Amino acid sequence: MNTSLVWFKNDLRVEDQQSLSKAIASGNRVIGVYCFDPLLFEKDAYGFKKTEKYRAKFLIETITELRESLSLLNIDLLLYHDNTSIVISEIIKKYTITDIFLQKEWTQEEARMVSAIQKKTSGVTWHESYDQFLFHPEDIPYDAFSEIPNIFTIFRKECEKKATVQPVLASIQSLPVSNKIENNTKIPTLQELGLDTFTVDTRTAFPYKGGELQAKKRIQHYFWETEKLAFYKKTRNGLVGTDYSSKLSPWLANGSISARQVYWEVKQFEKKIKKNQDTYWLIFELIWRDYFKYVSLTYGNAIFKIGGILEKDYDWHSNKAALTLWIEGKTPYDFVNANMIELRETGWMSNRGRQNVASYWAKELKQDWRIGAAYFESLLIDYDVHSNWSNWMYNAGVGNDPRDRIFNINGQAERYDAQGKFRKLWLQNQLF
Repeated sequence: MNTSLVWFKNDLRVEDQQSLSKAIASGNRVIGVYCFDPLLFEKDAYGFKKTEKYRAKFLIETITELRESLSLLNIDLLLYHDNTSIVISEIIKKYTITDIFLQKEWTQEEARMVSAIQKKTSGVTWHESYDQFLFHPEDIPYDAFSEIPNIFTIFRKECEKKATVQPVLASIQSLPVSNKIENNTKIPTLQELGLDTFTVDTRTAFPYKGGELQAKKRIQHYFWETEKLAFYKKTRNGLVGTDYSSKLSPWLANGSISARQVYWEVKQFEKKIKKNQDTYWLIFELIWRDYFKYVSLTYGNAIFKIGGILEKDYDWHSNKAALTLWIEGKTPYDFVNANMIELRETGWMSNRGRQNVASYWAKELKQDWRIGAAYFESLLIDYDVHSNWSNWMYNAGVGNDPRDRIFNINGQAERYDAQGKFRKLWLQNQLF
């Protein structure tokens, strides 16, 4: 029997999932695969595990939901804690795979993995889809690989005028029971991934679990039950609590929900409840997310180089003692310290916090910004390769910010934590 394989990566959902929809349309038997590749949990060049316990737990929860949702459609999800190249090659042979459907990736590690597998296989048709954008590359008023402007505002205004957001795909119908295969594969535990188990810190601003259904629950709460979306721009620079921002970024990062789904849900909210600057601002942030993806698509590996996309030649340092103090929250700034402790204890940090701790690390200490980016990659629940590395370039003055600014951290603390509520929460027994 000819079989189509859906290779899940950062598109861990059933709804509005192009690879899955196209595989079903192929008329073949359909199976899915996800690999917990050991490479994702090894130490990087800076000594940090590429995926630490917080994001790994969120991933395990996401895959658990995905497996159950696919099972309801009579589609099996094969799960492996092994080298992806070996796994895919063996699946191709075992299940007579004729077609592989996957989300298109272009950053170095992801692209290298796909290329290596393609070279080892023959007789298989590969179908790659750009499925992580708000504006599809074919729908923007630029050549996505060479013409992206270096200033976000130009990109945003042109896209808002000339680009359209594609509709969400039609819901998938269950396949016949005969599509099922024998599947005894299991989801690895945190311990099996070489990570520590932990109890979620009660202070966290992100107490949520991974998964497509959980993303929908969050939208239901933030949009429809509390109508907090109507105040998003006013509260998005908050620091304490679950509702100062949408908190959708972790689900967007691993593809539990698509940017298109969020966009059209905002449009429904604007139609039924309220349309204002606050509702627009969530779309504005989705466009920022798109922009950083297009920056990495245009500049490739430059986003990982010390000079960034601007090829700036600054005198960067790498001081281990400074790194330890930054990570442990023992810098001269209590605002930096509180944010760094929050990250270490929860895997979460607010947007306002990220900008301040990055500015301190890269602009005040003049430490190699890539070390900070790698630490964020390890810890953040909502790590996205494009947003993380592009934001760090931006804050380090080697990316998409012609102002090359430095934050007045004490001023930021006075403005955004005037009563010290956030700092008291994370520096409980420390004076500030």
